[in-house]
Amino acid sequence: MSGFSWRTPAVDLRRLITDVAAVVLLIAVAVIGFAATFEGPQYLVAAIGALVIGLALAWVGLRWRWGVLSLSGATIGAYFLFGGALALPHTALLGVIPTIETWRQLAIGVVTSWKDLLTTVPPVAPSDGHLIVPFLMTLAASVLGGSLALRAKHAAWALLPLALYLGLAILMGTAQPTAPLLQGVIFAIVAVLWLALRALWSPDRAAVVAEAPGAGASRAARLRRLVSGGVVLALAAGVGVAAAASANPPVQRYILRDFVIPPFDIHDYPSPLQSWRKFVRDYETETLFQVSGLPDDGRVRLATMDAYDGIVFNVADDGAGSSSAFTSVRSNMSPGAEGDPTTVRVEVDQLDGVWLPTVGAAKEFLFDGDRASDLRRGAHFNDATGTAVSTAALQAGDAYTIDTVIPVVPKDEVLADVPFAPLKMPKQEGIPQSLSELASNATEDAESPIERARALESYLQSDGYFSHGLADDVYSPSGHGAARISQLVGGEQMIGDDEQYAVAMALMATQLGMPARVVMGWYPDEEERSADGTFSATGDNLHAWVEIAFTGHGWIPFDPTPDEDNEPSEQNTKPRANPKPQVLQPPPPAQEPAELPPALAEDRGQDDEDEAGFDWLGPILLYSGISLGVIALLLSPFLVIGAIKAARRTKRFTAPRAADRISGGWDELVDRAADYRVAVPAGATRAESAEVVGAAFAGERVTTLARRADADVYGPGEPTPEDVDAFWREVDDIVGGIAGGTTFWKRLRARLSLRSLRRRAPKAGSSR
Repeated sequence: MSGFSWRTPAVDLRRLITDVAAVVLLIAVAVIGFAATFEGPQYLVAAIGALVIGLALAWVGLRWRWGVLSLSGATIGAYFLFGGALALPHTALLGVIPTIETWRQLAIGVVTSWKDLLTTVPPVAPSDGHLIVPFLMTLAASVLGGSLALRAKHAAWALLPLALYLGLAILMGTAQPTAPLLQGVIFAIVAVLWLALRALWSPDRAAVVAEAPGAGASRAARLRRLVSGGVVLALAAGVGVAAAASANPPVQRYILRDFVIPPFDIHDYPSPLQSWRKFVRDYETETLFQVSGLPDDGRVRLATMDAYDGIVFNVADDGAGSSSAFTSVRSNMSPGAEGDPTTVRVEVDQLDGVWLPTVGAAKEFLFDGDRASDLRRGAHFNDATGTAVSTAALQAGDAYTIDTVIPVVPKDEVLADVPFAPLKMPKQEGIPQSLSELASNATEDAESPIERARALESYLQSDGYFSHGLADDVYSPSGHGAARISQLVGGEQMIGDDEQYAVAMALMATQLGMPARVVMGWYPDEEERSADGTFSATGDNLHAWVEIAFTGHGWIPFDPTPDEDNEPSEQNTKPRANPKPQVLQPPPPAQEPAELPPALAEDRGQDDEDEAGFDWLGPILLYSGISLGVIALLLSPFLVIGAIKAARRTKRFTAPRAADRISGGWDELVDRAADYRVAVPAGATRAESAEVVGAAFAGERVTTLARRADADVYGPGEPTPEDVDAFWREVDDIVGGIAGGTTFWKRLRARLSLRSLRRRAPKAGSSR
């Protein structure tokens, strides 16, 4: 491979320190990306230890002239020797000395640790063998990158494994990157600065400078190099910031974890409120699950819904902070929760589906049983609503423990002057027109926010009647669509159960500007608990209530459902307060079933699949754009150099005077020769320059061209345009011959060389 050769052990200390420092900085940039993946800073011990070991191996390989096989063997030995202390300290004797179990896990981890890390919900615990990934990646990158930096003739080869390491660290990370802009900019600046210093200190360049007349490395020359290098780095940083900013669009970030564990979308599952009547009818006395450790005033939450479309109350779809903003379970959930810490245990019996019963503001879920791993892998939690789901779906025998905080519900006296929280709630659609005026009439005597909310609650409790609409109950249709809610508030009697009353109050509160949502769950009384305090959840004690947000106090529960003893009868027809003429409503639409039939589910899956036919195109375009931006960032200094040289050539070729265009052509030839490392003395005449350039390239042609230039510039008359064009064609022909007689790498080095840009410009009127 042209340009790829190993250095001898005689190493310049200055270059050695620079190479090691550059590799350390470039790897450190990638290590930052693991911060969001691991819980705690212990991953830094594994990564930094691997970095030190890898660079030590690279240096020893340089001193002892190890080949690829020897260096690879030493790396494998170091992996098994130090991997126990750095990646698996819990298996090592005294946390340092490797054991048979340590070596077994290290050997297996080379293959399995990648999948284990990607299938574990971040932040992952460092004690489960996941540290093998950063340890192994950093060790390999530091050995390979360090060896190429110290031993390859061209240090740019070392950027290949280091850039690959950065890319893998990003892909193995999370969708919430630690510092992507900072990573990209630092990596680019360090790489450009390092390559610039290596080019400045290269032995070939030093030999050329030593042979050049008057090459004393004057202060002025060093100052020019410093200024030009600073300009290039400043331009690179500017381009890097712009590229990173433009490559960070407000879209989802695709990582390997998303392909191993597809991103969770709660809208793939129907609203549990649609299954209300099914729970009440089919599980009236069946135990769905049991909860132990539940406080006296604790409520068990199954689902929280804050968006209404006229048919069903469901979770919203408007991103962060809403009821659809689920993230993978972790150990630091609900960070701002205040209240009484407690631990509750849930043991599942007949309950199925993806929704997990929760209590309070959960901090951590601990699953146990045969399906613990599957449940945790698919578990997601919503900090804003306190609800949890697991894509593995619950089955009989599942169990888990919740470390949680039970918020203290303030009394009405505390909320007397507290306004509603200024939350941006999802837009509600399909709300019956009659609810707005009914809500206004029910709250006309209330003054404070809490009084208006209590007025709605009291109105529905006192004026309504309770019925599930089952075999022995008074007729009460199921559902909570617009037609059913209109029927509830528009009849002679309000008849319904928690499903209808909770939805009706939430919609009425919304009409009055209150931030309201519906919650489905359980709140047991003393009679529903066993002697040891265990609560058995059934369909009979299932409830739905309303939560309204108050500034500084969070979501306050309201129970608008009438007592179950308040049953309607034909003799008890309590007149409605302020009856209003009812608008003729359309016939009730067919209610959506509690569970999607297989055919409907298949159809919906087919529609989603058809619509997502080009979903793969987005990630490809995104990563392609980011890759092109990174490439442009790394090439930006060289593009600037090329643009400056092109502008210089254009200026010379289009000079106002024909004689100046002839002089410019000669200057172009000399500058191109200088870029090919021909030591042309500064301020030399054309004859002197022709002697130096001709000795290196083209011979007599250069001398002849120099005489021609002197004749055209100082001879009688002005050169004709034809003379100028012919002169420039000869210049281009000689330059082309120079390029054709060298290798590709030398041509590339000449195009990127700054030597011609640093040459002192001739004074006006000088014949040279």
